Amino acid sequence: MSTEVVTATRAHGGIAAVVSDYVKLTKPRVISLLLVTTAMAMFIAAHGAPDGMLLLWTMVGGYLAAGGANAINHYVDRDIDGHMKRTDGRPVVAGRVTPARALVFGVACGVASAVILGLAANALTAAMGLAGLVVYVGIYTLWLKRSTVHNIVIGGAAGAFPPLVGWAAVTGNLGLYAWLLFAVIFYWTPPHFWALALLLKRDYAAAGVPMLPVVHGDDATRLQILLWTVVMIGVTVLPAAAGVAGLFYLVSALVLGGVFLTLAWMLWRRPGVGMARATFHYSLLYLALLFVAMAIDAA
Repeated sequence: MSTEVVTATRAHGGIAAVVSDYVKLTKPRVISLLLVTTAMAMFIAAHGAPDGMLLLWTMVGGYLAAGGANAINHYVDRDIDGHMKRTDGRPVVAGRVTPARALVFGVACGVASAVILGLAANALTAAMGLAGLVVYVGIYTLWLKRSTVHNIVIGGAAGAFPPLVGWAAVTGNLGLYAWLLFAVIFYWTPPHFWALALLLKRDYAAAGVPMLPVVHGDDATRLQILLWTVVMIGVTVLPAAAGVAGLFYLVSALVLGGVFLTLAWMLWRRPGVGMARATFHYSLLYLALLFVAMAIDAA
């Protein structure tokens, strides 16, 4: 192999590695579920398939808003990420991306998101995208995460903004159904995240983050997961009770919620890593299927 080919191969590998690190700053695996809720909200608002280009650019703008927030999170949490096995290989902590560049990248993604959503949809859509970023960075990451056991309860509202983005993109306003979608994710977040926190208790303790199982123990956390699951199921019934969703959605919500409640009950009665993992993974599937059921019902 010639020297020129070897040099070109190394250069390509270097560029690919840099691109990969910047993509990792956006936390694409986390964003994937947010985009599902955004897209399904658009289908619900349109009572069918929304405009294809509007859907595409809303997804791009939504990704950049969430990705920008996540990149700024890498910058802010660089001092504690190194204490957790789950995060000690992140680009900023590992030294592959400088903190300043991560911050600039995150801010740039947020600005690009506002421009794209504003041009492709409307000002309200852009505002909702930026609101999610501000809540995640300003309220959750900078204020609540390290200061209170209620961090994920309040700060978790950031993850409830994507359906507002999708709804506003289609309708230009935020009606009752849009806020019910927000409420569903808001009440879903604590049982979902606390199941994960049970699995990562040692990491959070090592980093000094006051997550519920670190502060009050596993038993209290499992009870809170069960109680919040009951409340969450009640909230998921509200769209049907308010007359904005139909029978198909109601049945789907009760069946999906019944499985979630069963897992939460089993987790409470039978402590263990296996049940916590099963509850966490099902919670991801649950939210995606619930929003798909809403979209099918609306269509």
